[in-house]
Amino acid sequence: MRFSPVALAIALAGLSVSTSLQGQRADAQIDPRSMALLMQGRAAAASGNLDGATDLIETALAVDPRNRAAFLELASVATRQGLPGKAIRLYREALTIEPNDLTALRGQGEALVAKGAMEAARENLARIKTLCAKKPCPEATTLASAIAKGPPPSAEVATKVPDKPEAAK
Repeated sequence: MRFSPVALAIALAGLSVSTSLQGQRADAQIDPRSMALLMQGRAAAASGNLDGATDLIETALAVDPRNRAAFLELASVATRQGLPGKAIRLYREALTIEPNDLTALRGQGEALVAKGAMEAARENLARIKTLCAKKPCPEATTLASAIAKGPPPSAEVATKVPDKPEAAK
């Protein structure tokens, strides 16, 4: 009799956990409406309508925030718009969903290079190489060439500290 309250508590805890897990969708099941909006966004991006693509893909994410492909596409659009900071954040969101996504790691690394954060980009490259192990990895090659090329001139200027102006005499 001493164990019945403990056994009852464990049984209720197990029942409540299993009930809450049954109501959730599997991660692989992305809402079809979100996928349809993503496809429309890709088409808009391909035709050069980057603002329209952003709107459609953001709507796809509002419908289903687990749509990793939408984060990747939106980050790609941000890169094309010259917004590497936004792209880094969006790639981070995709990596939150799937930490071992090679495409997201490469894209984030390239955006980090564009921003001038070379050390963080090298960390992404090391992680990609670890994930690829011994098989050929085009993501590692692409990111390595972007790192070798270095940041664009505007990013280099942004990372340098300006000299202090001399005091007026």
